[in-house]
Formats: sequence, structure tokens, C-alpha cells
Amino acid sequence: MRNYKNRKLNRLRGYDYSQNGLYFITICVKNRECFFGEILNGEMCLSKTGAMAKKFWREIPSHFPDTKLDEFIIMPNHIHGIINIVGNNNYCSLQSWQTKWARSLSSIVRGFKIGVTKWCRENNREYFA
Repeated sequence: MRNYKNRKLNRLRGYDYSQNGLYFITICVKNRECFFGEILNGEMCLSKTGAMAKKFWREIPSHFPDTKLDEFIIMPNHIHGIINIVGNNNYCSLQSWQTKWARSLSSIVRGFKIGVTKWCRENNREYFA
């Protein structure tokens, strides 16, 4: 088991992150390395990895139909974005906990991170995390 003793938890205890709402998230690259690009003359210039992260971010609603994307920005070592979960509360009771979990904010973020990481591994960027 990994040691998460010093990990900052920024989730509300007992809150259902599959319920409808707007969620502001930040996803950081491991060790805050600048894999997504650099800022030149005040503008963000995406690397190939950053461009793919942008592409995968925009594809979130095609993988999670109960989501809509609002504003987002990709920075050299992190991403800020607003994800809107909509229409996620009308499932039958037998499958509701499974369905809600599969469409929760953590599942959406996990899917995005898996997509970017998989692309990096397949494109000789094994060092990305």
C-alpha cells in the first residue's frame, strides 16, 4: 500500500461526487514537471503532450455522456478545468450505486489521466506521469 500520510485531501467527507453540479478541478503532472509546454511571451505554447492532453480533455463528454465541459486551461505542468455533471441522478435503484460511481468525478478524471498516460507510453514518453 502506498504511503498517503502527507497527501492533502481536498474532498468533502461524505459528499457524492457523482451528483449533478459544476466541479473545478486541477490535475498536476508528477513532480510538477513541465510536460505540457511552456509560456513564451505571455502565451502558452503546447508541446505534443500538451496538445494531446487538450484533445483528450475535449473528448471527455464522448466517453462520459452525462458531462459537459466549461472553461479549461492547460499550463506547463497542470490543467485547470470545470466539469459539469448533468442528468446523472435518474438511474434505477438496482444499478444506481454502480452507475453513479462509474460516472463520478473521480472516474472522469481517472479516465482522462489514463488516456494521456497511455498515449505518452505509446509515443516514447515513458517518463510521463
